[in-house]
Amino acid sequence: MIFVTVGGMRAFERLVKEMDRIAGELDEKVVMQIGSTDYEPKNCNYFRFMPRNDIEEFYGGARLTVCHAGGGSILTALEHNKPLVLVPRMKSYGEVFDDHQLEIAREMEAQGVAVVYNISNLKSAIRNANTSLLKFNAGRNLAGALKEYLDRLDRQLRRR
Repeated sequence: MIFVTVGGMRAFERLVKEMDRIAGELDEKVVMQIGSTDYEPKNCNYFRFMPRNDIEEFYGGARLTVCHAGGGSILTALEHNKPLVLVPRMKSYGEVFDDHQLEIAREMEAQGVAVVYNISNLKSAIRNANTSLLKFNAGRNLAGALKEYLDRLDRQLRRR
């Protein structure tokens, strides 16, 4: 199963629409957490929100997690040792107020995580995702690197 999550902050229609299109072409179950996105998928199961304990089951049961470049979603996938495909929300699309998710995505990409900057590349990224990339120790290292990065970013933002 492929689990897709957009987190709880904002709608992410660009990812939800493209993943729904791709889901219709896959021989694998796709489940999406779509949050406040207006678009309702037609080719996969979806839900808007659910308690954290319940959503953990989707992370645990997934072969692959596709998500926005939000710290919570990334860390949860890493805690479950799941390979990731990140699709950062972008300011140019009005999806976020700044490009902090691009910064997070670049850091994760440097650690070997697949990142999709152009949504038309999502299907290829899913097909080519390195499902052997994250082992327990590697996941812990990636999680540690992300936590360090987010702490550093938080300190920088507080200084402004």
